[in-house]
Amino acid sequence: MLNESRRRAYLTAMQVVNWLPRTELPFAAPSRPELLAPLPPPVEAQVAVPQRAAEVRPTPAARSVEVPAVEVKAERPTIEVPRPSLASTRTQAEAEAPAPVPAKAPITPPPRFALQLLRAGSCLLLVELPTGQAFQSRDPSYLLLKDMLRAAGLPDSPQIIGEPVRWPLLVRGQLDQGPEAARDFVQGFVSARLEDAPCSCLWLIGLPSVRFAGEANAESYNLELQVDGLGSAWALPGLELLMDEPQRKADVWKAMRRLMARWKTIDE
Repeated sequence: MLNESRRRAYLTAMQVVNWLPRTELPFAAPSRPELLAPLPPPVEAQVAVPQRAAEVRPTPAARSVEVPAVEVKAERPTIEVPRPSLASTRTQAEAEAPAPVPAKAPITPPPRFALQLLRAGSCLLLVELPTGQAFQSRDPSYLLLKDMLRAAGLPDSPQIIGEPVRWPLLVRGQLDQGPEAARDFVQGFVSARLEDAPCSCLWLIGLPSVRFAGEANAESYNLELQVDGLGSAWALPGLELLMDEPQRKADVWKAMRRLMARWKTIDE
């Protein structure tokens, strides 16, 4: 059995503050009367009634709770940058934009043709050379030309005047050899021959002759033209075209009958 002093030492070591023995202990100090009093009945949990917001007051414990300080960053001052107006932006863009490069005019290649000038009676004939070579006595195109002259009542052996006019004049060089230059050259060539010996009618046979001497086109075939500096001219299809499309010969014959009086009266 433990005496009282040793018993308290064990209880203190076990951190027991209050204790009550089941039976009376020998050599124990008398118990305190308040420890032997019966325990009060358990108190039922009371439901807390919510108070109005005005009656709720902070408790001292709540007051003592420190709210952590929130670091508030200082706001940087807003600097307004003036924005350029739409008109100034367009003006600046137009000033900075490179100047437009002027479009170059398309280069027109020089026309290519060969023409032969002949004289039959009182008429001059500017005839297209389809192959670029001078007429030969047995060429089908030359034989067709002789037939046309006989039908018109003109000599069927025309006189060749000068060398064929071939265009372009130069293969290389800076000389302008476009359509306008070709027209001026052809008209100047024919005009010089007319000064040597006038004619009653100028036959323009073939599209190059009609275009560069008569300043007309294929729609003027079989029509009479009045050309400045050249006088009266008759536009005809080319000899090769007449052989490829024989039906055109009827229109040529009709036109020839209308114009025949121009050279027949002079030849007679």
